Amino acid sequence: MSFISLILEGLTGITESVPYPYEKAFRFVCKYREWELRHYRSTIAQMRERGLVTVSTLNGQKFITCTKKGQLELLINKAVRNRIKKWDHKWRLIIFDIPEKHREKRDQLRWILKKNDFIKFQASVFISPYPLNTDAINYLKQSGLIDFIRILQVSKIDDDTGLRKKFSL
Repeated sequence: MSFISLILEGLTGITESVPYPYEKAFRFVCKYREWELRHYRSTIAQMRERGLVTVSTLNGQKFITCTKKGQLELLINKAVRNRIKKWDHKWRLIIFDIPEKHREKRDQLRWILKKNDFIKFQASVFISPYPLNTDAINYLKQSGLIDFIRILQVSKIDDDTGLRKKFSL
């Protein structure tokens, strides 16, 4: 897990309704990896530049708040973890038609699908014997991509020999 993902997870893991003391997030991250404060500070600065967090000062104490963009980034990172590897003899088809103005999101979707063992079946159609994990579905909902996607579970395909071979089933 990247340092940025670890910080975002720490921020959302503490609580989602209040700002987070700068040091509290640092202590959370240090539970998982030895990390110097200067590295933490430079990573926070990078995250601010990317719009993942905001840092504010109140009564002389710094607070970090995870932005909507930061929450989506965390969901993207989680979307490629915790895959189920046991096949239930059903195929999952993802069909999408995402407008050109959302090209970046379309590319993110393809990346998530590939990381979740989906392969291109046809143009804008991906297939896998494994379902998308819950975090991937949550990302699709929160990013608004779910409006452009159809997820199908299919029990039979006319000739799935090639697919079975690709997925070693």
